[in-house]
Amino acid sequence: MGKLTGFLIFSGLFTGLVVAADWNILKNQKNKNNGVGDGLKKYCESWRINVEVNNIRGFDVVPQECVQYIQKYMTSSQYKADSEKALEEVTFYLSSCCTLEGDGKDAWIFDVDDTLLSTIPYFKTHGFGGEKINATSMEARMRESKAPALGHTLKLFHEIKNRGLKIFLISSRRENLRSSSVDNLIKVGYHGWTGLILRGLEDEFMEVQKYKSKARHRLVDEGYLIWGIIGDQWSSFEGLPIAKRTFKLPNSMYYN
Repeated sequence: MGKLTGFLIFSGLFTGLVVAADWNILKNQKNKNNGVGDGLKKYCESWRINVEVNNIRGFDVVPQECVQYIQKYMTSSQYKADSEKALEEVTFYLSSCCTLEGDGKDAWIFDVDDTLLSTIPYFKTHGFGGEKINATSMEARMRESKAPALGHTLKLFHEIKNRGLKIFLISSRRENLRSSSVDNLIKVGYHGWTGLILRGLEDEFMEVQKYKSKARHRLVDEGYLIWGIIGDQWSSFEGLPIAKRTFKLPNSMYYN
């Protein structure tokens, strides 16, 4: 999922660059009187926010002192409200943005995991980001085709499709998961997409961002105009060609 090299924290009037292995708020707070609990909560919230705005990148694991905080957030009504607000902005954008050409080449892109399907059931038994992701166990879970839909995205998926846009799903899942992925998506209510793009053998060792950029290039070369992208990872948006708008859903459990 990328190498943890450092992340930004804000303290007082300055910003410092630190390495997670060298800094622990529990040590930092032990001689202070303002309480570890309050300081830890503030630190973990700052860490999560900086992941969401792409200041903290390439981390392998959530800092151990923040795992419970991330778990609480990702299973909370606040996570649901944050996701719904992001998608509300999509609805506002769609209400005025798009003069469709009617040529079948107006496109919208969705990521799959933690955009259409939730990995929360998997992470409930795998540390909510506190453990390095084991690709073998995660793919085994994907083959079961049991991931629940993210309800707020499911509704929007069909609204976008009904507007006449062609929907493409670009996922970092491997090609050998196509059958189970399609089964899972259909089972929970997704249908009618135009293309599902998964990683082939030629993409196996390519960075996720470069792979997704390559997939968008192929769509543009085929004449598609990409009106928007919805995803939970910055790698879904970065690189060329860019969409007219991008909308990020919250996810601080992992980075790819």
